[in-house]
Amino acid sequence: MRLECTAADAVAAAARVRATVPPPASVAADVAEIVHTVREGGDDALRMYERRFGGGGTIPVGRDELAAALDALDPAVRAGLETAIANVRAVAEAGVDDEAHVALPQGQSVRLREVAVRRAAVYAPGGRHPYPSSVVMGAITARAAGVDEVVVAAPDHPAILAAAALCGADEVYRMGGAQAIAALAYGTATIRRVDVIVGPGSLWVQEAKRQVSGSVGIDGFAGPSDLTVVASTGADPVPLRLDLKAQAEHGEGSLVVAVSDDESLLDRLDAGVTVRVDGMDTALAFAEALAPEHLQLAGAAAEALAPWVRSAGCLFVGVESGTAFGDYVAGSNHTLPTAGAARFASGLSARHFRRRMAEVRVGAAAPALARAGAPVARAEGFEHHAASMEIRENPPRR
Repeated sequence: MRLECTAADAVAAAARVRATVPPPASVAADVAEIVHTVREGGDDALRMYERRFGGGGTIPVGRDELAAALDALDPAVRAGLETAIANVRAVAEAGVDDEAHVALPQGQSVRLREVAVRRAAVYAPGGRHPYPSSVVMGAITARAAGVDEVVVAAPDHPAILAAAALCGADEVYRMGGAQAIAALAYGTATIRRVDVIVGPGSLWVQEAKRQVSGSVGIDGFAGPSDLTVVASTGADPVPLRLDLKAQAEHGEGSLVVAVSDDESLLDRLDAGVTVRVDGMDTALAFAEALAPEHLQLAGAAAEALAPWVRSAGCLFVGVESGTAFGDYVAGSNHTLPTAGAARFASGLSARHFRRRMAEVRVGAAAPALARAGAPVARAEGFEHHAASMEIRENPPRR
């Protein structure tokens, strides 16, 4: 697909490109049946679905098996995972918010506290393409956030078990699909429920996460992967072409887009969709409207756009900054918003495992706040709300 794009039609062009990815088939009804059955039937239902869709082995993975998987891991793969763990941990720890204390004029105080959830699960796909890197991205970020218990759930694969061992997972379960998400969300006799579930997976897994999101926190709905490369004159097309091919490896439906005002450069990038723009300002407008999962800027004029980018899952600046580094060892997280959700959603971070709560101490401010708040409560028809504030203004004698 080849598009010509001007500043006036950047938004419309982005919509046309996004529309080239077909919407996923609906598996909502089938997933709802699985989630309901596992919620009601617990371990028996979980094992039944695992025999049907998974490997059917013992679901809890023992420490001895994790240690054996780690011992058998290729040393080069282990070294790469350890590099990823160190870098992801450093970035994740930097993302933990400071608490704040606010003293207000009436005399009360509000402390905004950052608290980690107690128990979180990381789902890692393990089918045709197992993702031990997803274990790192989820488990290390959860631990950096201060989560007490980190659980890994994945279909059976030695590299995933080894990664879980390297990351110090507290529990590992050999299970996958919608049934795994249901078990984690609601609990069974074997598996205690968790507070948050994160990680990529099949359409069935993502639909299950969506359906249980009223009971647990989730990171978002992960659709097909996408990369947009904005390249300006002087950028080397050889590594950029490989970056586009690498992103396409994620499978059918992956959207790879090359954008440039240099016709000859576009011809050498070999992207699924190419967009010729009339300048870098238009390139930025197009990229902002498309809101890609990965946005790569290459060439001096393109790289100068970086400070103005607001709508990208992760931004890679410079021809050396191939997006594959972000998938593994750069330290940024590879669980990112897809399908244009970067307009409003963020990549996986410590914040997904933490919640902010207010700690209120009214003290001597009670009379002043009661005089302010009671009329509002009565205007809303809540007499007891008003009375509960006013009793603090003139507390009864005991």
